[in-house]
Amino acid sequence: MTDVNRTPGFASASFKQEELFPIREVSRLTGVNPVTLRAWERRYGLIEPTRTDSGHRLYSQVDIETVRSILAWIDRGVSVSKVGKILARTDAAKAVVVPRDTDAASTEWDEWQEQLRRAVSAFDEPALARLYGHVFSTYPLAVVFEQIMLPLWQALLVRQDEFGQTSEWLFFDSFLRGRVLARLQSGQVASGRKVLLVAMPGHCHELELLVAGLLIAGQDTVIQVLALGQPLLELPLVCEKVEPQALVLFSNHAPDQTLHRDMLRLAQGLECPVALAGEAAELAAESLAGTAIGSLGSEAVLMRRRLQQFLDGHLDT
Repeated sequence: MTDVNRTPGFASASFKQEELFPIREVSRLTGVNPVTLRAWERRYGLIEPTRTDSGHRLYSQVDIETVRSILAWIDRGVSVSKVGKILARTDAAKAVVVPRDTDAASTEWDEWQEQLRRAVSAFDEPALARLYGHVFSTYPLAVVFEQIMLPLWQALLVRQDEFGQTSEWLFFDSFLRGRVLARLQSGQVASGRKVLLVAMPGHCHELELLVAGLLIAGQDTVIQVLALGQPLLELPLVCEKVEPQALVLFSNHAPDQTLHRDMLRLAQGLECPVALAGEAAELAAESLAGTAIGSLGSEAVLMRRRLQQFLDGHLDT
């Protein structure tokens, strides 16, 4: 681990107060070998380490978090060649969601995450609850989850091989699921257009599904989230009894031919229209064009707007 204040010969003085890490330390922290780290930089441009005057790579904490994000997407079945597009879209979303200086906003989000991380590390639920309330009173719903809560949740998830991290992730995951479920239930309108939200089997965690339900809910939309593990073959029976205006499938895994086939087969057996949401919707947008399946995307504002268009029959499929 290298502190730039103690390292001579840096190309830029702008990094003087930032702690930087050599490639061997990044490899130890993330489990990604140096050859792969260099390939992600040269071939795909996924990370951009700082260089010393002698050409040695040094990585910031942001670079390390990026490496962990890459690993998380690869674990979900996304090819490394497509990860860059997802990361770029996430950065762009930050600038759109908050109409002010993005760097300043990101710094604030990082500070909230650090406070939340300390509460999680101490297993201090009262402190975590207070911070959760403060964050909600400060930012819009989309920012709370897309820029603060879920990134921290994901960071803990990908570190589960480190001692103690599984316990911390379970603690944070349980806390968030309880809060999100309560908010989802209390925020529902008394009547409106009913939408069923169901996860593709094995394609997401329960928290991701619940947050999606919270984010896509509109003023005249009732979102009913079906339990994780809902069999696709039984959805026609469920839809026949519930009579929803639409069925939204949710997936955060890379789409494949099986997903495409299952969705089309399901749509053919239902009376209501079917749409796809989550990262799979972004990655499968082109292949879904012209089919009976609507693509809602994965970002809160976009999903909510497209769902309303879909329900109104104005979303191109």
